Amino acid sequence: MERAVVQITLFGLLLALGTTLPNKDDWDIYSFHINSTVNSRYATTVITSRVANRMDVSKEIEFHVRIPKNAFISKFKMLIDGQEYDGVVKAKEQAKQQYAQAVSRGQSAGLVSSVGRTLEEFKTSVTVAAHKKVTFELTYEELLKRRLGKYELQIHAQPMQPVKDFKVDVYINENAGINFIEVKGGLSTNAMANAITKTHVDKQAWVYFYPTEDQQKTCDSCGDQGMNGDLVIVYDVNRDTSLGDIKRSAGYFVHHFAPSNLPRIPKNVVFIIDQSGSMHGRKITQTRIALIHILNDLAEDDHFGLITFDSDIFHWKRELVQANKENLNSAKTFARGITDRGATDINRAVLEGARMLNAHPREGSASILILLTDGDPTTGETNLERIHSNVRRVIADKFPLYCLGFGFDVNFEFLEKMSLQNNGVARRIYEDSDADLQLTGFYEEVATPLLTDVTMIYIGANNLTQTNFSLYYNGSEIVVAGQITDNEIETFTPQVIAVSTSKRVVFSETNTTVDSTGTMSDSHIQRVWAYLTVKQLLEKELQLSGPEKENVKNEALRLSLKYSFVTPLTSMVVTKPQGENTDVLHKPKEGERQTSGLPFGQPIGRLTPWTSLSGKGFSPASGSIPGPPVTRGQGFYTASGLLPGPPVAGGGLSTQVDYADYDLMMPDYGGMGTGYAIVPTYKPTIAATDGGMGTQDLIVATYEPTIAATDAPLYHRFLLKTVNQSLPLCFDVSGDVGLKLLHHPNREMSVNGELDSVAHGGFKRIVIHVKPDQHIEVDTAGITVRDGQRVTSHTGQDLLTIGSVTVIRRNKEIDVAAEDSRMVILVQEKDGEEFLWPVLRQRPSDTSVTGILALKPAVYEEVQQTPITKLKINNQDISVTRSTAVDHSIVSSPTLDCWLLSAESALHRPLNDFIVSQI
Repeated sequence: MERAVVQITLFGLLLALGTTLPNKDDWDIYSFHINSTVNSRYATTVITSRVANRMDVSKEIEFHVRIPKNAFISKFKMLIDGQEYDGVVKAKEQAKQQYAQAVSRGQSAGLVSSVGRTLEEFKTSVTVAAHKKVTFELTYEELLKRRLGKYELQIHAQPMQPVKDFKVDVYINENAGINFIEVKGGLSTNAMANAITKTHVDKQAWVYFYPTEDQQKTCDSCGDQGMNGDLVIVYDVNRDTSLGDIKRSAGYFVHHFAPSNLPRIPKNVVFIIDQSGSMHGRKITQTRIALIHILNDLAEDDHFGLITFDSDIFHWKRELVQANKENLNSAKTFARGITDRGATDINRAVLEGARMLNAHPREGSASILILLTDGDPTTGETNLERIHSNVRRVIADKFPLYCLGFGFDVNFEFLEKMSLQNNGVARRIYEDSDADLQLTGFYEEVATPLLTDVTMIYIGANNLTQTNFSLYYNGSEIVVAGQITDNEIETFTPQVIAVSTSKRVVFSETNTTVDSTGTMSDSHIQRVWAYLTVKQLLEKELQLSGPEKENVKNEALRLSLKYSFVTPLTSMVVTKPQGENTDVLHKPKEGERQTSGLPFGQPIGRLTPWTSLSGKGFSPASGSIPGPPVTRGQGFYTASGLLPGPPVAGGGLSTQVDYADYDLMMPDYGGMGTGYAIVPTYKPTIAATDGGMGTQDLIVATYEPTIAATDAPLYHRFLLKTVNQSLPLCFDVSGDVGLKLLHHPNREMSVNGELDSVAHGGFKRIVIHVKPDQHIEVDTAGITVRDGQRVTSHTGQDLLTIGSVTVIRRNKEIDVAAEDSRMVILVQEKDGEEFLWPVLRQRPSDTSVTGILALKPAVYEEVQQTPITKLKINNQDISVTRSTAVDHSIVSSPTLDCWLLSAESALHRPLNDFIVSQI
């Protein structure tokens, strides 16, 4: 069987690695969605790619995306032929054997590799049978970092072909209020600008990027292979001089501290510049340009020093001097004369820079040491541990050391450890044409100190992240998270003590409003704490040695496993269909290069017949003919020649008839089928299908009754997602009833839906009740607002605000946000008729919220397979049967395998609790 590779790339360039792209007519990326929800600077992004193999042979399809380096992957799954395959996060040691096996086969077992300045590359592949589809879904989480007065959410899109259904959907919710929001990047200019819709109201913002196929081919850097460019969402929140923005809920809190309108603190800064031979050429030229620019930005009350080094040290001045015009001109002349030569004595250079700062104490000022180097220490003291010890001893926590590593030849881990041990950070400077801008950009981040000796105090809290900071800079932000002791929110008291110029300042809760409920759910706040804790534990582990290092490493590992974060201590085992190779995903360290080879699996053939509850079907000589996946008494039974019909009004089955008299037409159990009765005078039909293992005989059909059962009940099938299980649960609701979708008992808000009375499969109307006299009614035609006696209709895309609820209509979806919850109502279509389907994008934090949409993912254990399958749910054994359901929460509405059970068993309460008499 001929083998081909389909490669899909988001966030960057495709690395073909010896393969060639197939003809684009062979395959089809028919949907590519990026959905990012940002709550209080914490972003959860889901990338979903849906691909169809249009060929008559199996194809190997590769999912290839790029994600921010600062992010942790937390979820990955593939959906193939109704079956889900989930990635599982394990300790790296546990995945070691699978990893080694993959490497031994010459495959790229490390599925994430570092690329570029800010991105990591994820890729995996799977074999897809002829005319079949695969869905890839990757979730990652990151805490956005504030730099130069703004947050940035970056998306680099290059899906390698124009995509009919390409969407980027960003929702931002900031309780402090959004000060401004902009959309930048190459994809926001020229022809693509019309594909962007930006809406901002108070605490919320929406950015939609829906380019047409033509736009994807005509934008800058676009062509027949689709888009290639950046989309960057830039924003900031409202600031004041108070304690800041605190979210606290049951058990956890997150504190964002970034006061403004504070006086600038004069600084003492020493620049230590590597001029060894390896800095030859463009590096030294760009360093000179950047240094001159930085000197121009020094304020007159700043004091500075400048030394260069190779195997020797060269002073501009031996002591710090004031940044007046005469001294700056002299320093620029010195900078223009810097030339590359000699070896690299980092130890001596850093100790000399520290000596200069220690010899120049100045009350009411802030001291900073900045090192720029492109290599390892090659002369003088070259033992890395001794250098670390020497530097730590001389600096003695009096000021931060920032290390800038130029290029990829530098030992970045050595610089990172030295910075972290001395209250600073390390930053890589990339050898590109804008390296001088990278250098000046970093300096701008630390150019304006506002506070020194910052101490964050939290009475009534424990398990805190970092609480002491040597400096706070204008445009940055300090973030602390922790657990509230014994969940006593009332006794939780935050306070910040710091030094501003030469005065001690205290920020307390008395001069600010602290949000007790927050815009994030309890689990969300907890994940922010876990994310920040793991990040800081990994940094701490780098600095330590011996038992302390092992203890910190074990705690970081425990939290990584608990919250399913792919970190340097964990791996994600990417499971695939039987017969394909398992991939192992790991997170690289800074500077880790792309490995060679692709993680190919082996072609497989899969035939997944539908079976009835008993697993039986017709057995003619040509082969087994399975029945559809329906509940007991509703399937096609054995070779005995008896054909029980589907249920009819009043219960029971229709007349038994002989198989030979029928052309078996399989009823549509794709999720929302109707009731029907069976009718004779059909003839048998045999159809051939290729499941990848050769031709099989199989009766195929879509049951088409010639006489409708007018009194048969209407069934609507719902999916209930599960935790770490391959199959979701599903249950049926009959009749055109009204359902309670989401009820906020404490906030006077509820959402109800009326099921469609015909076989479309979803809801006819959805009504949002804001207050007793305020209602928003959504149907497929538009939106109606009832405010008291006033009734207005809306069919356009203008933002509607009623009380705390905001509504935006975008093409085939309606976006609804209300305080700490968000719902998207999709307008789906079946047989030319439209219906509604609600999807909860952000779960409310209030644990008392009820309704179909508020149901949490189910947890079950399979306890019996034959003769009847049973699942243990909430310590009860529930009889189930394998069936299918259409997932209308996805635009393409795939059909999934599921365990079908009664509504009462799935809901853990009577169905009547979810039915409303009036929506």
